[in-house]
Amino acid sequence: MSTRYWNRAAGKEEEELVYGDAFVKLLYGNSIGLALTDSLLTRTFVSKAYGALQSSRLSQGKIEPFIKKFSIPMDEFEPGPFHTFNDFFIRRFLPGKRNFAVDPSRMPAFAEARYYAFSEVTEKTLAPIKGLSLSPLALLEKIPGAASFVGGPAFLARLCPVDYHRFHYPDDGQTISEMSLHGRLHSVNPLALKQKPDIFLTNERSVSILQTKNFGKLAYVEVGALCVGKIVQTHREKSFQRGAEKGYFLFGGSTVIVIGEPGKWLPDADILARTSQGQECLIRLGEAIAKRNS
Repeated sequence: MSTRYWNRAAGKEEEELVYGDAFVKLLYGNSIGLALTDSLLTRTFVSKAYGALQSSRLSQGKIEPFIKKFSIPMDEFEPGPFHTFNDFFIRRFLPGKRNFAVDPSRMPAFAEARYYAFSEVTEKTLAPIKGLSLSPLALLEKIPGAASFVGGPAFLARLCPVDYHRFHYPDDGQTISEMSLHGRLHSVNPLALKQKPDIFLTNERSVSILQTKNFGKLAYVEVGALCVGKIVQTHREKSFQRGAEKGYFLFGGSTVIVIGEPGKWLPDADILARTSQGQECLIRLGEAIAKRNS
């Protein structure tokens, strides 16, 4: 199973090889698999147990075959040593391999991922995947001030298992509030999203409300997924700087959603155009992806 996306840096369409495609088809491609997934496999303890396996020495043998199968460009990353698969999974880029846009009017990409962009999201906004809801009020649930993001711009950044799995701050600022919203852990694979359009509203989420220097308030949402052992917040201070690491996901595909206040900024036209065509854009960490409204 594969899906096609637009590689923005390379300027061409590419095909994504899906990690664990047979397993995803088994779970989300038929009614029996869906029933098993809903009743058991999306429970937190299952993903935690699987995550613990990826953090054990038993997983070390998976690293080299994974690198070869998915052509991971290891010359871009710190060399390790990687004692477990999760050590490899949360690898860092070498200094200088990724740089954050410095123009204060330009928002840099907060994750290296496949992006959808929206000029505004409301209670009726659906992502290009049929029926996939991005309702800000449902996504943010009981977060104070959630209503202020209705009608604002947004990015949905999907991280595949082959990707760099650390996420970063897009600007200087301060954290206003943080909250964990407990839920299930469905896959965020495109096949799963088609079958379960409420995944982003019901999966485990970590929500931070950020006051930024150049882009107003942002709702920064990390969404857990099937077999994600944990969402780890590595930056615990209230103040943060553009490009600083915010945290990382342990093993599994995951998603980061960032929603802004109405009128504060606008995603770049090329990403919006691809989204309107139903195609994700692979964007490198730190690339400029949005512009502040004057």
